[in-house]
Amino acid sequence: MAYKLICIDVDGTLLNSKHKITKRTKEVILQAHQLGVHIVICTGRMYTDAEYYSNLIGVKSPVIASNGAFIKEKDNEKVIFKDILGINLSLKLLEIFRKHHIKPYFCTPHKFYYGNIMFKIFYLATKILGARSNKLDVEYVFSWDQWQKVLHKEKNDIVKGEIIYRDAALIYELRNELKQLAQLEIVDSSKYNIEITRKGVSKGKAVAILANFYNLKREEIITIGDSENDLSMIEYAGLGIAMGNATDIVKQKADYITDSNDNEGVASAINKFILGNKF
Repeated sequence: MAYKLICIDVDGTLLNSKHKITKRTKEVILQAHQLGVHIVICTGRMYTDAEYYSNLIGVKSPVIASNGAFIKEKDNEKVIFKDILGINLSLKLLEIFRKHHIKPYFCTPHKFYYGNIMFKIFYLATKILGARSNKLDVEYVFSWDQWQKVLHKEKNDIVKGEIIYRDAALIYELRNELKQLAQLEIVDSSKYNIEITRKGVSKGKAVAILANFYNLKREEIITIGDSENDLSMIEYAGLGIAMGNATDIVKQKADYITDSNDNEGVASAINKFILGNKF
């Protein structure tokens, strides 16, 4: 079976631990792209952030952002798919965050709103240290009243909420309360992040939407990832590939395990299954 679409996660997959894409990885991806294979960035990050990495590897395929809540063509204004949380659900999340004394994070496809001032320090540090070379549209929201104004203003564009934490014990009750809301899809994108979208949103569903968009069969699709939010697309694809640094459950569900992100696992997988090279 000739593979025609490859969907690649960003953090822990395309990027190494220094948050870089290696020269070899770029070269291998471009070789596959030149053969006519669609290379799609598929990430929990907001669209403008995901688009940056798609541009960085030099491809012109659609981008899947916010865990599948937003899919857009890069070279025009065509939005292939969009699923928002909606004002009622966003306000309900805000109420739960406030109850549990959790700083909120929400994003639209093009803007990231944050409630913890430490995020700005972290964001600036990543730019200074070279871990991030692109600039995002970010805004600090300083009060609960201000959050309500933001959510009303962006009611037609909020695609994802997020919780960033350091101690899982502190959000145990919050996580359980979120699970009681049937309208939500909740996944972990790392050991310190919970990402929240509307029920039914997933990377797997997004890949299926793109398969229909390109008139492709599942057997013609490769997906590559490392975390819980990659599970749905790894299970959907004809060939689901886990990184060597992936979580155990992702490795268990995958059809193949490649090298780690620090050993250019994406390049190795594409070499093996697309280019026909052993190394």
